[in-house]
Amino acid sequence: MMDRRDFLKKSATGVSAVAVAGLVGLPAMAAATRRMTHNKSDMKKIMIIDGGPRRNMNTAGMLRAFAEGAESAGKEVEVKTVRLYELDYKGCMSCMACKIKGRASNICRFRDALKPVLEEIAQADGLVLGSPIYFGDVTGQMRTFLERLAFPWLSYNDYSLTAPKQMPVVLVETMNGTPERNNSKGYGSMEHCLTVALGTPERIIAYNTYQVKNYDRFELASFSEEAKRKWRDEHWAEDLQKAFDAGKKMAERILG
Repeated sequence: MMDRRDFLKKSATGVSAVAVAGLVGLPAMAAATRRMTHNKSDMKKIMIIDGGPRRNMNTAGMLRAFAEGAESAGKEVEVKTVRLYELDYKGCMSCMACKIKGRASNICRFRDALKPVLEEIAQADGLVLGSPIYFGDVTGQMRTFLERLAFPWLSYNDYSLTAPKQMPVVLVETMNGTPERNNSKGYGSMEHCLTVALGTPERIIAYNTYQVKNYDRFELASFSEEAKRKWRDEHWAEDLQKAFDAGKKMAERILG
């Protein structure tokens, strides 16, 4: 039978062993915590904004290739794609909430589906904008998005443009025109705003893209499907590779 003295002795030994084990484990736990915190802080984020209406055509394909290139640079890069045509939002409402004295903001304050996207972009490390070219311009959704993105950057005190955070920018365009014959103005005046606030963007253009998958179904007699197919066979893989390479380049740049 164990007497009181033996019980106390064994209990003390057990407590000491637990305490020692705990002390031995603490550095390991602390190191693991530091690693988790370190890894989380090391993550970089690239936001891709798809301004095209079709999920499986040219612009979407180029942006997927960009994302794959960025992700190939390492697990430290998170890539998020937002499709503007799936969001319910408006252009600048001229509410001037971003310019109230003492409460000025360089992120749009108007509350709708676009607001959280703009807030994510403000904290991102890289930005990619993609749009087909319609009537020489980016889509209405992309232009509307750019109003909401850039107007809060603009100061009416000195006309400076200040983004919340500096980051590299890539502009992707897909179009029916050829390099020799097109009416594209690209991102127009908004490209100037992006350049002043964030630096000169890299541009990637896919020319003479397929408009539809089956030309026989549509009134498109001024286009030769055979010529379109020949161009696509010769250039589309190169266009996708350019997008992939640009994605990898941006990821490597932001990772340092």
